[in-house]
Amino acid sequence: MTLERVRGLIDAGGRPPIGDTLGFQLVDAGDGWAAFEGVPGREHYNPQGTVHGGYAATLLDSACGIAVVTKLDDKQSMTTLELKTSYLKAMNETTGKVRAEGRVISIGRRVAYTEAKLSDETGRLLATATSTLLVITP
Repeated sequence: MTLERVRGLIDAGGRPPIGDTLGFQLVDAGDGWAAFEGVPGREHYNPQGTVHGGYAATLLDSACGIAVVTKLDDKQSMTTLELKTSYLKAMNETTGKVRAEGRVISIGRRVAYTEAKLSDETGRLLATATSTLLVITP
């Protein structure tokens, strides 16, 4: 998948299957970066009454992964090897729209390194992530 194909996904609605489940979508991308947005709600709560950390991690992982995809050619793919997430602020049903932006730090023949941040509409930083991804070439 290339940047052109990623932009085609955005034009088609930008919602991967997991986006249907968690209510988020791919909204923008460029050379080496991608952004997803979603609105966390009560359906994403953990037993403590706040949005489950997996919601943030999924948006961050998606942003990191698609950022790498924008740098690949049509025959290549990728998969996450490692994702480290840091949670800075809790989310709840009043948080509103959040945006995960991922950027490629370095990409080689076999491995890519990325970072991402998750912020609310006011720019308040909610979570960050770094990721190592395997570049798969047939």
